Amino acid sequence: MSFRRLLFVLIALIVSATSVFLGRAWLSPPRVEAEAPQAAPQQSRVLVAQGDLAAGQFIRPENLRWQPWPADGIAQSYTLESKAKIEDFIGAVVRIGVNDGEPITEGRLVRPGDRGFMAAVLTPGYRAVTVTVTVSSGLAGFVFPGDRVDLLLTMALNEEAGAKRQRHASETLLTDLRVLAVDQRADDQSKEVVVAKTATLEVTPKQAETIAVATELGNLSLSLRSLGHNEGGETSHMYSHTWDTDATRLSAPPGSGPPPNTGPAPIKVSVVRGTQMKELEFPRSSQ
Repeated sequence: MSFRRLLFVLIALIVSATSVFLGRAWLSPPRVEAEAPQAAPQQSRVLVAQGDLAAGQFIRPENLRWQPWPADGIAQSYTLESKAKIEDFIGAVVRIGVNDGEPITEGRLVRPGDRGFMAAVLTPGYRAVTVTVTVSSGLAGFVFPGDRVDLLLTMALNEEAGAKRQRHASETLLTDLRVLAVDQRADDQSKEVVVAKTATLEVTPKQAETIAVATELGNLSLSLRSLGHNEGGETSHMYSHTWDTDATRLSAPPGSGPPPNTGPAPIKVSVVRGTQMKELEFPRSSQ
């Protein structure tokens, strides 16, 4: 093969290879460079309501939870997990109703010790009255906020004007009262037994007046009601009282005791004859 022919063959091969390379480059889709993965948006966890919370409701541990929240959507009033704990809100009272999943803010809850706490606990139209109790009258520390109690008044009364002897009586003054706080503690989650010196009760305005007068008349004590506090058909309008002689016969003055047991009383029969009536007695059989 001559040199000229060999040169033509070499040039033809180069042109063919170049054509194939350019054709493939033209027909193949453009190459896209892989984009660097974007970083996930930062999230924080905020305190939200677990279930609907009504105004006046005490906060329990199951009423709150932590919810992931985008960092760019967190308001300054939200409560962050990094700055608070759920335990800090136990015993607080809902001031304004909160819906399920809604963030908890300082304006929605009022905690014990905050201004307006007791006003948030009170049922609309009711008042808060504090009474002094002793170890026995306060049930030795077994009354907690949220319990229902009856209020008893024990007092000494003169039997008659000028009499030296006094009689004692106890009366169920008010019934079915809700305990708001014990010794300024309104947290019903704490189960620690503390002997209280005062108890704050939720009452109507008229009941508040009654308690104010009763504190001047005698000693007040609490009677704890069961959880089913309307047992036996009892209502909040039923009252009772007990005299000292009902509690013990020894409190009666000498000579006022019960008559001796002389057996069954005789049978009395009235006999009418004309215009005259005569009463006859027949002994009653003891059998």
